[in-house]
Amino acid sequence: MAREMNTVYTGVMNISLRKEIIGGITTFLTVAYIIFVNPSILATEGTGMSFSGVMTATVILSFSMTLLMGLYAKLPFAVAPGMGINAFFTFSVILGQQVPWQTALGIIFWAGVLFLITSIAPIRMKIATAIPSSLRIAAACGIGFFLTLIGLKNAGLVVANPATLVALGPLTRQTLIVVLSIVLILVLMRRKSPLAFLAGIAFATVVALATGMIQMPTSMFSAPDFSSVFFKLDIWGALKLSLIPTMVSIFFTDLFDSISTFVGVSHATGMLDRDGNPKNLKEGLITDALATLFAGLFGTSSGTAFIESAAGIEAGARTGTASIVTALCFLPCLFLAPIAGMVPAYATAPVLIVVGGLMFKSVTALKFDALEDLIPAFLTIVLIPFTFSITQGMLWGFIAHVVLYALAGRRKDLSPWMMGIGALSLALLIAQHS
Repeated sequence: MAREMNTVYTGVMNISLRKEIIGGITTFLTVAYIIFVNPSILATEGTGMSFSGVMTATVILSFSMTLLMGLYAKLPFAVAPGMGINAFFTFSVILGQQVPWQTALGIIFWAGVLFLITSIAPIRMKIATAIPSSLRIAAACGIGFFLTLIGLKNAGLVVANPATLVALGPLTRQTLIVVLSIVLILVLMRRKSPLAFLAGIAFATVVALATGMIQMPTSMFSAPDFSSVFFKLDIWGALKLSLIPTMVSIFFTDLFDSISTFVGVSHATGMLDRDGNPKNLKEGLITDALATLFAGLFGTSSGTAFIESAAGIEAGARTGTASIVTALCFLPCLFLAPIAGMVPAYATAPVLIVVGGLMFKSVTALKFDALEDLIPAFLTIVLIPFTFSITQGMLWGFIAHVVLYALAGRRKDLSPWMMGIGALSLALLIAQHS
């Protein structure tokens, strides 16, 4: 009898472990595109950052923080440099504000310190709950627009125009490849394939290679690059008063991203505790905060839990074991820099465009019955892409929300935390333009 029970128990454990492994591999396949996309964004011409260095930082951060998510938080979430914040880091901070990349990494580091402090204390949750859902949704939609605009620009589908600011670009082999890649990604997503994004990148790269638009690298593998960006951040240079708004903006962006990922995925997959809250939420947020702090040290933009982890959870991942499997899958990628460097910017453009669309779909949850809700959300959505700055969209949205609610006689609906956020946003806006 004891032998039978042991056999049944072992069988259950084997089935569970098998599901965790399958789930962990599935999660890796859904987030592996970040290995190619992140360095292609951060190493955009003009930033001065090394593609190989950023790729090494991306892999090391993804490996270490996903492993921590498994061992400490015991959750099946992959952690890697976040989409949206990497575009903000590149195009708004480094290229837009002309901040040296070393200083920009210092900003990421200090934002991570702030994340960690607020995650250990209950402050982070209070801030998150104080901000109305309309502004959180609007920020996600605005970032989606931002990513799409960058993707269209990299694809050549949108070009600069002195009369109209932007215009439709010429139809070339490059734009045709991008359009076909988008179609492929959408078809595979429709079939729920975890390889959709990777397949799109691979298709565009192979076609570009076959048509002579790019060349094969002289070697297929190389040693990790720890000399370019690793621990090259300027910690003290990032503490300038003029850079505080950027730091706060990164804080809020990561705040929304991590909270929405943990809460949304946990509710969708039933990973809740007895009180109906996401399991191990505090530990998950602390890991997320450390991912941002170490991102600055390693040489990349903020790390965060990926919503694509839901694919692995649906495949059977339920514990931190799956995250350990996902983390181990990242390690071989340390030696693929030449292959990754061969991928042209327009090959990753379809991913930016599709991810932007996925982020924008939450706009259906917005309620526009009252002007005091409509205008702040609208300002947030349009100012993020139009100013090429997540900071501007969020600050103006916060200020407009507090002012319009006060004018509409709804001061009772404004919590002290939200009024404080509005006042801080105004002070940061004045400091930024003084």
